[in-house]
Amino acid sequence: MARKTVITCALTGSFDTPKKNPAVPVSPEAIARSALEAAEAGAAVVHIHVRDPATGAPSMDLELYRETVERIRGRNADVILNLTTGAGGRYVAGEPDPAVAGPGTTLASPEARTRHVTELRPEICTLDVATMNFGEHAFLNTPGHLRAMAGMIREAGAKPEIEVFDLGQIELARHLVAEGHLATPPLFQICLGIPWGAPATPETLLQMRDRLPAGAAWSAFGISRAEYPMLAVAAAAGGNVRVGLEDNLYLAPGRLAPSNAALVEKAVSLLAHLDCAPATPDEARQIFGLPPR
Repeated sequence: MARKTVITCALTGSFDTPKKNPAVPVSPEAIARSALEAAEAGAAVVHIHVRDPATGAPSMDLELYRETVERIRGRNADVILNLTTGAGGRYVAGEPDPAVAGPGTTLASPEARTRHVTELRPEICTLDVATMNFGEHAFLNTPGHLRAMAGMIREAGAKPEIEVFDLGQIELARHLVAEGHLATPPLFQICLGIPWGAPATPETLLQMRDRLPAGAAWSAFGISRAEYPMLAVAAAAGGNVRVGLEDNLYLAPGRLAPSNAALVEKAVSLLAHLDCAPATPDEARQIFGLPPR
């Protein structure tokens, strides 16, 4: 029998991608529609950021999250919602004093970064166990903030998807699990190819998988041209997978993806060649250790 593999679709992200591919959804209506199309194509989980509909810029606006979530739930679609808490972690050093935040800084309190989770109570939300250079800015998630966010996520009844971008972050996550701040079995997302995190190579993926706590559920993805090669390695190594316009704008070299659903359909096709089948949302809940719907 084909092994069931959870497909997560990351719908829009927070970078300046709508100008590069007009298929990237921006408004709550477009993000919700894209989520439903991705679920119909085979995604059991949709990972959601929101954007300012007027500018396309990333946003932390609770009402944009509320509209997006309510549009999806209003269709009574059985798809697992995964809301980001990554927004609010960016720090850009100011000039001439780097101790003063410069333009582009979004650094926010744990309460602000989890407000939409406590209000909307998704089944999953991300928890980025990462302090690192992220392109040209710093991405800050201190242990104290992570403990606070983990507590708020737990009180909201959500399961944190622990996003890790390098080996040391897995060690911090293991420490938070040992302290009792993250419940067992934990759920991990291995993120590869982001400058300047772990590279998107089979060797890196397997090394990071091997450092996860025993019994952990896990997914992995690579960005850009590494999206489908890393999907194949993750599935063959016993993990789950992620695709979507947040991570990759192309369906094939030189061919822009027309939708998130198209990226999911390609993932389903590739998984079939590996004797893997897309998990249903109920099967994904069991694989990820979520309560039944």
